[in-house]
Amino acid sequence: MNNILLKSYLRCKRKAWLDYKGDKKYKSWSAQGSIQLINQYKNFSLLTNGELYGGLKGCEKGYKGVIGLKINQELKENLNAVIYPPLLIKSKGESKWGQYKYIPAVYKLGRKTTKEHYSELALCSISLESFEGVKIDYGWVISTLKNKLISEKILLHKKLRKKTIDIFSEMVISLAGKIPKITEDRKKCSICPWQTFCDKEAKSKGYLTDIDGIGKKTAIIFKNIGISNFKELAFANEEIINNKLSKFQQNNLEKTTKFINQSKSYATGIPIKINSSRDLSKSIFKRKEGFFVFDIESDPDNKHDFLYGFISIKRRNNKENFYNYEPILNLKKNQNTEYIEKIFKKLFSEKQWPVLHYGETEKIAIVKLAEQASLNSCEIDNLKSRFIDLHLLVRETWVLPLKNYSLKTVANWIGFNWQNKNVSGSKALFWWIQYNETLNKSFLQKIIDYNKDDCRATLNIANWLIEN
Repeated sequence: MNNILLKSYLRCKRKAWLDYKGDKKYKSWSAQGSIQLINQYKNFSLLTNGELYGGLKGCEKGYKGVIGLKINQELKENLNAVIYPPLLIKSKGESKWGQYKYIPAVYKLGRKTTKEHYSELALCSISLESFEGVKIDYGWVISTLKNKLISEKILLHKKLRKKTIDIFSEMVISLAGKIPKITEDRKKCSICPWQTFCDKEAKSKGYLTDIDGIGKKTAIIFKNIGISNFKELAFANEEIINNKLSKFQQNNLEKTTKFINQSKSYATGIPIKINSSRDLSKSIFKRKEGFFVFDIESDPDNKHDFLYGFISIKRRNNKENFYNYEPILNLKKNQNTEYIEKIFKKLFSEKQWPVLHYGETEKIAIVKLAEQASLNSCEIDNLKSRFIDLHLLVRETWVLPLKNYSLKTVANWIGFNWQNKNVSGSKALFWWIQYNETLNKSFLQKIIDYNKDDCRATLNIANWLIEN
């Protein structure tokens, strides 16, 4: 048992159990997890000016930062732990190694310091005290904000330590038992390597939170009125359900209809058309001779859009003639505006053509660039009017038998064939980080290929909407 399992346990008891006992063939590689480890090492290196050393020798030699240390620790009678401190920072004091001591530090990806950070620091401090032979009163939470390194000091008092040991004891008992139930709050499941494994069970048992728009709180309300799974919700009477929901001030006929339809589609595997009167061909293509398909690749943590991908398509007799796919790169944030000029040269080469995209990101990004390029309000309004969000059109016209309406999920469902299998936005971001670290253009090419696929997938969705 170790502090890594404790982090998983505090996040999700089932994940901890699977990490400890689960069959690893059902565990997927997590791009998000790899990105976090890369960022963690990068920030630890910045904090210590690159003076990082691994293991016990690093402590003995007095390096500024030590990683990769393993400490066997008896937390209390009959309760042993293996502690892997993410980082030890050299500080003033006295220890068995000389006129210095080491303080534990952990890395925080988001803005909020959580119980995971507190507990891990507490465990590290307990083990370090006996290991170093010195009192450890505090630890550090390391993060970045607007590319600046932030160090948050955390006091490690007795109450926190006792609570952490109690939770660790609870975890040991839990991991010795049966696999825990799937959590109802599944917002974080999208970045979990066990997601696919859990998804199969969740669908077979009819988890309400599998239904698009239903979160933990809404699921609890449905259970309070006698609806325990989405299969029951799928064939429920709308009027009766809405009357029961009124007791919780949740009676919204539009939402009730949406949840019932989504449940019905998800349970049966059959899509439901909800707006058959709309002329989607006119909505999407606006009867123009051609159109653009547009998709962006971004580094959200650094607010950096580094690739703008376009496909230009000429329409003749309702048939499409593909022009070239063009990736416009912005590899160095805020270094030049050449990429902006290229983007607007592309968009204004055919001023009447619609711009098809999936989700709000692309339109927001172009408007920001337009303001940066000092386009006037009329030009910006005209540009905005050309953008067609296919994600909104899908939701306005169809209820699909899917957990969510992301580009990947919808495109896969309609039968789009990806050139590269098992790709995702997280994986593209991982490649981007690798490219920046190595300048190896093969990583950049992978991102370009991925973006081209995203553009093609967007086009496939547009054609599916028109054909169906």
